[in-house]
Amino acid sequence: MSENMWGYQPTTGHTAGSSLTGYKVEATDGSIGKVDKHSDDVGAAHIVVDTGVWIFGKHVLLPAGLVSAIDTAEEKIYIDRTKEQIKNAPEFDKDRHSGDAGYHDKIGGYYGSHQI
Repeated sequence: MSENMWGYQPTTGHTAGSSLTGYKVEATDGSIGKVDKHSDDVGAAHIVVDTGVWIFGKHVLLPAGLVSAIDTAEEKIYIDRTKEQIKNAPEFDKDRHSGDAGYHDKIGGYYGSHQI
């Protein structure tokens, strides 16, 4: 899956160029927060989720390949991982890790080895 990790799957309902900022994000077992930022960059598409109080105001970077569905009417994004898997992912620091290929490799490796 790692080669497809950084692109939206055709079945998600994502339209390139559409804004996902502010959408609620749902793991397989519940809500994890809202989209703070997203990228449609080819080979590096992802969303950054503000988890709020769930994990003490942290941000998590989720590769677009983890998105299982997007409900534009409800403004929700469904992620194909559990809350625990997302909580245990390598920490995301938007000032250090944005655009960092090494960090993307680390995240891709983590989620690739923690499939449902």
